[in-house]
Amino acid sequence: VQLVESGGGLVQPGGSLRLSCAASGFTFSNLYIGWVRQAPGKGLEWVSDISGGGGKANYADSVLGRFTISRDNAKNTLYLQMNSLKPEDTALYYCARDFTGWGEYDYWGKGTLVTVSS
Repeated sequence: VQLVESGGGLVQPGGSLRLSCAASGFTFSNLYIGWVRQAPGKGLEWVSDISGGGGKANYADSVLGRFTISRDNAKNTLYLQMNSLKPEDTALYYCARDFTGWGEYDYWGKGTLVTVSS
């Protein structure tokens, strides 16, 4: 199993970024998959996840209405569209596979860094 994130970078407050996660080594469309972030000096924070078929998505209150998770099962790729970014969104963003569908993440990518600063 491999999960490789991309798309991070430096963005000004109020700006947008789209993260991608390329998955391989398992049947991508069968499983929930999500995003988890870690701000500098802080613990892990769950951000969002999406069902295998893409029909059900969940979000943390901190990102609801600003972030949109999606997936392209034909490309084995997960996305996170982040709008109206705030400095407190600065973090290392990880893509993680939810093996059970109940928030039990068994495989993680190495992360992509998002920095929101003027």
